[in-house]
Amino acid sequence: MDWSGFELHPETPPGGMELARLHPGEGRDMSGYLDRFAAGFGVYGLQHLKMMPNTRRALAMAEFARDQGKLDDFRSRVMDARWRYGRDIGDDAVLGELAAAAGLDADAARHAADDAAYLGRLAAIRKEFKRLGVGGIPTFAFPRESIEGCRPYAELSAAALRSGARPRTGSV
Repeated sequence: MDWSGFELHPETPPGGMELARLHPGEGRDMSGYLDRFAAGFGVYGLQHLKMMPNTRRALAMAEFARDQGKLDDFRSRVMDARWRYGRDIGDDAVLGELAAAAGLDADAARHAADDAAYLGRLAAIRKEFKRLGVGGIPTFAFPRESIEGCRPYAELSAAALRSGARPRTGSV
């Protein structure tokens, strides 16, 4: 499995955009849905922000982290910062702190966020995802089908099995 960062709303300006403007009328319903969905996985206390951050810099830094062999740690820290602690992942100071905590050089990571090569990767990912018809996150692409959005584990497992995956045996 490979993770690719996808900028779902590239129109989001630096500094972010109010979610109410992006999704008029869905605020409470969306928060409730996310809380119920997360609870199904034993995750509680999500932080619901009023602003959608611009994620371009975080995604470019994630590509830098990939090159340094630290993608999983950096990505996990960014997700926790956003969803568990309600931090602004569009803020350079926050991103620098997260990069350093993941073992990256914070200054190099911030520089990578503006680097044409990393921004080019994001553009290529977006182009490929548009070609595949991806319109939401997360999207799970299996050889025979794709599943878009937050879905229960059983649904993802069934799709993997339909695509030829074999169940694990023994303990993980």
